[in-house]
Amino acid sequence: MSAPCVCRDCAAAFDGQAARCPKCDSRRLFRHPELHDLTIGHIDCDSFYATVEKRDRPELASRPVIVGGDDHRGVVAACCYVARMSGVRSAMTIREALDRCPDATIIRPDIAKYKEVGHRARAIMEAFTPLVEPISIDEAYLDLSGVEERLSVSPAQALVEIVRRFESELRITASIGLSYNKLLAKIASDLDKPRGFSVLGRADAAAFLAPKRVTILWGVGPALERKLFTDGVTRVGDLQDKDEHWLVKRYGAMGRVLHNFARGEDTRRVQPESVSKSVSSEETFDWDVTALPALTQELRPLAAKVARRLEREGLLGRSVVLKLKTKDFQQLTRSRRVEPTSSADAIFAAGLALLEREVDGRAFRLIGVGCTDLVHPATDPDPELDLFGH
Repeated sequence: MSAPCVCRDCAAAFDGQAARCPKCDSRRLFRHPELHDLTIGHIDCDSFYATVEKRDRPELASRPVIVGGDDHRGVVAACCYVARMSGVRSAMTIREALDRCPDATIIRPDIAKYKEVGHRARAIMEAFTPLVEPISIDEAYLDLSGVEERLSVSPAQALVEIVRRFESELRITASIGLSYNKLLAKIASDLDKPRGFSVLGRADAAAFLAPKRVTILWGVGPALERKLFTDGVTRVGDLQDKDEHWLVKRYGAMGRVLHNFARGEDTRRVQPESVSKSVSSEETFDWDVTALPALTQELRPLAAKVARRLEREGLLGRSVVLKLKTKDFQQLTRSRRVEPTSSADAIFAAGLALLEREVDGRAFRLIGVGCTDLVHPATDPDPELDLFGH
């Protein structure tokens, strides 16, 4: 029996083994046994900043493009797939990026433009379902469980049609992940970029996840990965072999999350967007840290991570917050007002000034930095606002 099929060019749905779409003659077909039974989607725009810039500058269509600081001290905010073929990656310094890809064109970010495109993309998604949960300016979860009754199309067809409209109306591309929960939909959207369409069904999930590194699971960052490694857990299959009671005893509440995620189980619902009140990042140490140089070394990449998220969401922070936790679990929070910024250097400088006041020989087991009092320059105009925090 043939699996249900959807055409990725016209969104037609049909059964059978035809090599071409009976409606538009396209060969871009996708089949999966659970195709029309899954309702949670994740849409991730392909190399969003760079794609928007190439759209507006057609002469760069086949050229490597890097969006980021315009001097060698800046960092890569985004890059196109042509640049990625040379080894360029986000958060890399512009100097290193140009060493790897000397012919690249460097373009400073135009956050207001990206935000406008992002708003239009969201409006297209909301025409199909009110249950849209943006993760950032260029990706979102969608719950399409009611779309068949309302629009007489399956969730898979709706996702294809949304991305078709991205291409025709916004002239950007995106990749689609479809599954039965958020965890797997997001994983799926990253499997076939760019212009991808991937599905993880209930029958696929556990076997698909088993050989993957544990970092494929939401919530598993470097610190938790290191802790799991010490327990002999490097692959999701290792987690599948662990008893839930043991995981909870070892990792607390996160142990139960790991147990469920490793089996493809995720009960989180798609939540329509609430405005971000803060953006932060933190790191738990494998051992207690007392020295300022070591804490400073940890602070810098956290500031860069916060800056990248602010830029992705088109936001600026007006307060920088430092978080510290001592070895006896006392939590300290300090803040400082700053000029509205999304600059990693500005966030780091403010965080370092706060940190220097707290380092007095105490041992710390966690450091974090973030921005609060967030504004968007397009909706909260300020004549003195500098988009790049300079």
